[in-house]
Amino acid sequence: MLDKTPSATCPAHAPADHPPVTREKVGILLANLGTPDHYSYWPMRRYLSEFLSDKRVIDYPAWKWQPLLQLIILTKRPFSSGAAYKSIWNHDKGESPLMTITKDQTQAIAQAMEETYGDQVMVDFCMRYGNPSTEAKVEAMVAAGCRKILFVPLYPQYAGATSATANDQFFRALMRQTWQPAVRTIEPYFDHPAYIEALAKSVEEGYAKQEQKPDILVVSYHGMPQRYLRQGDPYHCQCQKTTRLLRERLGWDETQITTTFQSVFGPEEWLRPYTVEHVAELAKQGKKRIAVIAPAFSADCIETLEEINEEIRESFEHAGGEEFTYIPCLNDAPSHVEALSQVLRENLAGWLD
Repeated sequence: MLDKTPSATCPAHAPADHPPVTREKVGILLANLGTPDHYSYWPMRRYLSEFLSDKRVIDYPAWKWQPLLQLIILTKRPFSSGAAYKSIWNHDKGESPLMTITKDQTQAIAQAMEETYGDQVMVDFCMRYGNPSTEAKVEAMVAAGCRKILFVPLYPQYAGATSATANDQFFRALMRQTWQPAVRTIEPYFDHPAYIEALAKSVEEGYAKQEQKPDILVVSYHGMPQRYLRQGDPYHCQCQKTTRLLRERLGWDETQITTTFQSVFGPEEWLRPYTVEHVAELAKQGKKRIAVIAPAFSADCIETLEEINEEIRESFEHAGGEEFTYIPCLNDAPSHVEALSQVLRENLAGWLD
């Protein structure tokens, strides 16, 4: 990634045996959820074990959860999840779409940062689960001379199971550093005007490709247990505000857009309405043409390419729906890169001008 630091040198008045010191710079470390290294059994099992062992994701007591996870869930789920990953895998590059897109996003943002700050910054990415690990990327940035690091979880809406666990891992990585850099983490950008504008443009472009306008836009966010909302997690409220701001920017009334939640897991009650059930209900109500967008995901991944575009599409069509349009995530679209760049520039104020 972007890193044009000259060779390390000794400080001007340092003794001859002083170790070389790399010229200082600011690191920008983008973070996404993660991806298995491959869709075969053992890479899938390692990835799922790390993900589902995170107390921010599944907060059941370890004595109760781990035997169930290791002895039952992880004997079967790697096969079904692996098949789902295989159906969307980027076979040409030997990686998941999330990895491909995150690399493209990082490169585009690095170029935008270079245009603004020259060689004062280093831009890279890490994954909360799997590779490249947060620890490895923090270590690389510190070694490259980053005395300040802006950590950027790529989640517009804050949730304990996404933004918070990414931050947790970042802070754990810092604990291993002898000379810790100064750090910042970004606020969620769910209501940032540039982000809302990028979402609106993607909807307008998606609708422009249709011969007939969809009857309704389903705005599908990743779900979470209702209990987390009651415990104070702001995710649900931020999702609702994103939808409202998107609707206002599009100039629509409330009948043209609806908010739902997907990816339900386990026996608990999750945020409702569930996307997979709601699209079927819309079809039964006579909404024969719908579009679906997933604003909580910064890049297309298993939850969008497989769950939305396959499982949720099937639910709609089996209930009598006729035309299902999936509007891709913002990915590395210029409007998204510009929105993220604006967020970064605002958060770098005082460090870089």
